[in-house]
Amino acid sequence: MPRADFYLIAKPRFRAEPLRLVCELARKAHDAGIWTLVLARDAAQAEQLDDLLWDMGEDAYIPHQIAGEDVDEEEAAVLIAPPGVDAPLRPIVINLRDGAVEGAVERVLEVVPADESARGPLRERWKQYQSRGFDVTKHDM
Repeated sequence: MPRADFYLIAKPRFRAEPLRLVCELARKAHDAGIWTLVLARDAAQAEQLDDLLWDMGEDAYIPHQIAGEDVDEEEAAVLIAPPGVDAPLRPIVINLRDGAVEGAVERVLEVVPADESARGPLRERWKQYQSRGFDVTKHDM
């Protein structure tokens, strides 16, 4: 059964830099040997994630690329896709966009902002995943 995990941002360090949580989730997937696709909200966010993934500390190297023409699919364990760029779904999809992930995926990770007003659409998305047969779980981060 596919899974959808909703990560609610609570800790101060993730409130200050929500994309740090995305990097942590990508690192965990990479450590487990699972290929990951990050659906960025826009090109600027994709660039920011690219920079943050280079800056994970001395002992953490996560092979990643922004999806586009020169991507080496074999090398990029984490693929960051801005809107408008076709990227194949992977076993884990970290979704930062406004709509639910379409298509057959094993696991979707949704990062929920700390801002209460931004959570309304995510409640709808929760219901969408449930109606598609996903096992849906919430995690406070």
